[in-house]
Amino acid sequence: MKRTLPAPLDVKLMNVTATVLFLGCAALLLAAASWWVVRHPAFSISRIIVEGELVHNNAVTLRANVAPSLTGNFFTIDLGAARETFEEVPWVREAQVRREYPNSLRVELHEHVAEAFWGPDTGAEMVNSFGEVFEANIGEVEREGIPRLQGPAGTSQQVLQVYRMLAPALAPLSLEIDELTLNDRGSWKARLEHGAQIELGGGTVEQMLQRVQRFTRTLGTVTAQYQRKADALEYVDLRYEDGYALRLHGVSTVQGKLPPPRPKPQPKPAAARR
Repeated sequence: MKRTLPAPLDVKLMNVTATVLFLGCAALLLAAASWWVVRHPAFSISRIIVEGELVHNNAVTLRANVAPSLTGNFFTIDLGAARETFEEVPWVREAQVRREYPNSLRVELHEHVAEAFWGPDTGAEMVNSFGEVFEANIGEVEREGIPRLQGPAGTSQQVLQVYRMLAPALAPLSLEIDELTLNDRGSWKARLEHGAQIELGGGTVEQMLQRVQRFTRTLGTVTAQYQRKADALEYVDLRYEDGYALRLHGVSTVQGKLPPPRPKPQPKPAAARR
């Protein structure tokens, strides 16, 4: 039976040295290849494909404004940083960026859909369909037909929700809300398109909506008594439990109250029936 003798120490050292040299050469070759790829002009970002339903932006302007801010090539570009760069463009709400071999970026953009102005008249903020506040080029937006909403910081979604509930309630009288405000004390106030002011009061949204619906049901009867229409309204205070106070153009302040419930008929006594 043959016995295998261990390799001499110098042979082992030669084998280890050869392995280390081989791995070192491979690492150097890989590094050189990576260096070549990173710096080769064939992989520089030379094409940006912009997709999405764009209303306030166009692909040519976006490419011209954003491309100088992008760094790296196809392999090294930071897609997260590129996405943030596109989302800094006015009116852009969300951007999705991905690579397309060998030197392109495909960008899908979603713009804000503005539903209202936000804050004071001097501001440049708007509220989108999600209730989010964003900066906009106000000069690009027609003021007519778009309401202005105001409220404390962080209440834009709540104010938009209340506006969406109140607008249909006033629609049967052809009254449109031009401005809706929530103050720091939780009280609501509205200004109509023709300038009338409405004190909506506080409480829950359901309570406020009930007061508005009560007002719209009875306003026609009240204005008819004074030969007026709904557009003659100048001021109305809905902060009453059983009615409201209003002022009509050319008429002093009047009270609008709900009619008392009709009493139920009582049965006549037996003697009276006979």
